[in-house]
Amino acid sequence: METGEQVGMEALPFCCSPCDGGETPARGMAIRTRKNRSLSTSSATAGDYRRNQSLHGPSPVTTFGPKACMLQNPQAVMHIQDPASQRLTWNKPPKSVLVIKKIQDASLLQPFKELCVFLTEHKNMIVYVEKKVLADPAIAGDESFGTIIQKFCTFREDLDDISNRVDFIICLGGDGTLLYASSLFQESVPPVMAFHLGSLGFLTPFSFETYQSQVTQIIEGNTAIILRSRLRVRVVKESREKKARVDEKGILIMSNGDSEGSRKALQYQVLNEVVVDRGPSSYLSNVDLFLDGHLITTVQGDGVIVSTPTGSTAYAVAAGASMIHPNVPAIMITPICPHSLSFRPIVVPAGVELKIMLSREARNTAWVSFDGRKRQEICHGDSITITTSCFPVPSICFRDPVNDWFESLAQCLHWNQMLLSRAINSHAYLHWHPMGIEPRTPGAMLYQLSYTLDNIQAA
Repeated sequence: METGEQVGMEALPFCCSPCDGGETPARGMAIRTRKNRSLSTSSATAGDYRRNQSLHGPSPVTTFGPKACMLQNPQAVMHIQDPASQRLTWNKPPKSVLVIKKIQDASLLQPFKELCVFLTEHKNMIVYVEKKVLADPAIAGDESFGTIIQKFCTFREDLDDISNRVDFIICLGGDGTLLYASSLFQESVPPVMAFHLGSLGFLTPFSFETYQSQVTQIIEGNTAIILRSRLRVRVVKESREKKARVDEKGILIMSNGDSEGSRKALQYQVLNEVVVDRGPSSYLSNVDLFLDGHLITTVQGDGVIVSTPTGSTAYAVAAGASMIHPNVPAIMITPICPHSLSFRPIVVPAGVELKIMLSREARNTAWVSFDGRKRQEICHGDSITITTSCFPVPSICFRDPVNDWFESLAQCLHWNQMLLSRAINSHAYLHWHPMGIEPRTPGAMLYQLSYTLDNIQAA
């Protein structure tokens, strides 16, 4: 993958500014430290290694030794904008917004009402909400909120298509609210602004305390976004219906429909993960895993998780997988309690196509779910095809993709939090103190001596 200008047939010279001395560390640039969990409040020292702001690696050298080089294929060159420079802009001023609220949560009623009043009265926005949200008696029975309700545009999940009507989305709740918003759009997704009003909030970086200024900034544009990749999943199920036909001798024959038209195909866009498990059965699940048409392994255990980088910090990390930054193009495969101790989680390129089917030796069926929803049974002959979707979720950042991710690791998952041991100071000295003897460093002793001399001169 290349960025910037078109790559020519000649090999590009390898250049890394920090290594060549082309970039020197600037004072005040943010780095991450153990004591301070925020990337934006600590300062760098002159000895810290600094790289440029690009999240892409340097362009590799395509000449190998004196005679070898890479065969050039201009059609295979992809131009992808650097994730560090991805920012939201509007071709036209936004006029409509979809507000998604966590259902049956009384703590969200007041924030929901305040936000809707602000959007309709102060920003003149067209607000879309679900019909089941307005069915809440606490909302429908509020007479002071009735004038705002009359301005709402409502829709029903799986029945009304609003993909071309909504300019951006505001989520009030936790991570599940964002996952639900993703499921409403099976193709292009409007920008999503998620407020942390739920239990976990790994994917919801915004605080509701300053929602007015934050929403205003989003409407004005030029804010950082992160493209969270999704999985395109296609489930093909064999027809279980018996077809009757009469042969030449007039005998009635019952057979299964095996034509392509008799198969049922379902498609889903998944933000976190696809989970295939054994369901209510007491037997181990036994499924074959194919990669680009080749059988790579058989998963025997409680199941398998196929997740995006965004989903690597969800179910997958609980099953022992590594955490992947959302800007890394990859698909993670994680077994759930595998029968083999050597079956470790693996990461494959984002462009591969995975297929999961029941093994011939499977003693029972399997069950599959998509972001914890649409759970269904998988039988012999059914297949699940998974690849990276071309429709990501543009999630609006609070600061930037790197800062927000590490902040979520620290605040939500308490990543690498520990009690640090104290340093051993070999230059400590005993200093007389009115309350006893205490160790003091030379610097502290010098300060105490200066303080004593000042008191003597003052006397």
